[in-house]
Amino acid sequence: MALARLWNSTGRSTEIVSCDSMQVYRRMDIGTAKPGADERREVPHHMIDVAEPTEDHDLPRFLEAARRALEGIRARGANALLVGGTGLYVRGLVDGFDPPPHFPEVAAELESVADTDELARRLAELDPRALERIPPGNRRRIVRALEVTIGSGTPFSEHGSSFDDFPATDVELYALGPSRASMTTSIRERVDAQMEAGFLDEVASLLEVPGGLSRNASQALGYRDLIAHLEGRRTLEEAVEDTKVRTRRFAVRQVRWFSRDPRIRWVAPPGDGGRSVDSVAAGIAGGFRK
Repeated sequence: MALARLWNSTGRSTEIVSCDSMQVYRRMDIGTAKPGADERREVPHHMIDVAEPTEDHDLPRFLEAARRALEGIRARGANALLVGGTGLYVRGLVDGFDPPPHFPEVAAELESVADTDELARRLAELDPRALERIPPGNRRRIVRALEVTIGSGTPFSEHGSSFDDFPATDVELYALGPSRASMTTSIRERVDAQMEAGFLDEVASLLEVPGGLSRNASQALGYRDLIAHLEGRRTLEEAVEDTKVRTRRFAVRQVRWFSRDPRIRWVAPPGDGGRSVDSVAAGIAGGFRK
């Protein structure tokens, strides 16, 4: 927002495109840390509140809609800020790749297997390289990798070989690089603030929606932990602590993901070294390659 405000103040009209796989869902506001209504009125935002929580919104749907949004931004002569931490969504827009096709019958057969460890063993036999890239126990990604490997006859990791290539791009790529200690503190404070803002009530209201949360939506950080509490499988204290731990682990994986991209320039976030939000935004704006 600070960078958008800075550009807007100099006559460079700017719009924001969210690259967050969970901010696409309506009514999942507190847990996904969506920008507020005032911010969204001040600066146009795209790819927020575009799907119901009962839907399985995925990468292909995101890329199709986000590319249309970018075409509109260009047509208006505005700048686009791609913001968010879902690595595949960012790479899909920056580098223009398209995801592998879906094989519904294969996916249905895999989903009928209740044992995620068994699915992981099957993937280890068929495509061990793909399994190495998937966080342990992430059933959704294990099923997807197996679906593509079995359905296409080609290992999923080969479909994603372009992920290891970082071609030249006109897109300016920046990442905020907090220290591990400050990141942990920030995460814990944010989860506490979300709980105070009504996160638990938000999750409870979502569970009352006919159809419930989709497979993808239910994997959002914090939501599945609070669902476990509401269903009597965790105390509230355990659910909140689980959320903090899972979020920190996810943030570490994010850092690893983006650290692989040599095109990204890392900057200290606000607060590190006493820098203000505005000074960080000004530094990014002033550091663009000519």
